[in-house]
Amino acid sequence: MPDHSTHFETTHGGMILTNAILLYRNQGSRNLHAYGASAQDAGAFASIHKVEQTQEDQPVIAAGVPLTRAHLRQWTDLLGRSVAPELLPGNMLVAHADMLAWWIPSKVRPAWFALSSPPDGLRVLHERVIVPVPYPAHLFVATRSGLGVYALPSNERPIAETGLLHSPILNVFVGGQLCWGNIPRPGSLGIASIPDYEHAVFESWSTHPNVGQEHTVTGKGGLIRLWDDLAARGAKRFPVSRLKPLSFPGRRHAAQGPRNNAPAPVTVGALIARWSRR
Repeated sequence: MPDHSTHFETTHGGMILTNAILLYRNQGSRNLHAYGASAQDAGAFASIHKVEQTQEDQPVIAAGVPLTRAHLRQWTDLLGRSVAPELLPGNMLVAHADMLAWWIPSKVRPAWFALSSPPDGLRVLHERVIVPVPYPAHLFVATRSGLGVYALPSNERPIAETGLLHSPILNVFVGGQLCWGNIPRPGSLGIASIPDYEHAVFESWSTHPNVGQEHTVTGKGGLIRLWDDLAARGAKRFPVSRLKPLSFPGRRHAAQGPRNNAPAPVTVGALIARWSRR
């Protein structure tokens, strides 16, 4: 009979192999690594198995049982013992080993503009300049795959039901992800790295809007002229009413009919759930 056992190399550091987790999904279901896919979408199942030693002193996977939340809590506790507890600042919304989410109050701060192709008629941003401008309140979501940057409708701590707006900050994609370019990335994902993420956004040269970003604001002139106007008149408050609601492509309200193509607005809770699947 064929040998279906699985063999493993010996680990160093005094550790021994005790358990294995096997993951299953339905044949023909989409890859779980696909954007937005979940275990429920794919029809997934997981089992946990003891690892036994054969007479030849080789580890093999024994029969298993369904993986439960109790198993996950046990192993999460064991794996998390090396993570030092951190004090959470008051603006934190989510602090997780794989995600940080926090909000930033509105503020007048220096902005760094070096437009690669400035349009005609600009009063301030036609040249490389550092100028104080007002920023609206923002939500930042950092994971190991990137940084999301979103504007908030009011200058207060958001809740799960708070609707989000497109950020007016240049070098941000329409979906909210920061375009890193040559900006140094933080070396870790922890509370101590929050200033590094904020520096990457607020203290980097803004060279151009990303594709479609000019259309994330209402009114005449577009995004570049809006920033130029704020800088030229020394504005102290960002006109949040000019920012369009954030939306996911293809997402619609359940009550919307087939002729209504307006996308459903995105809430903080929905956004956090979406980033957690990346």
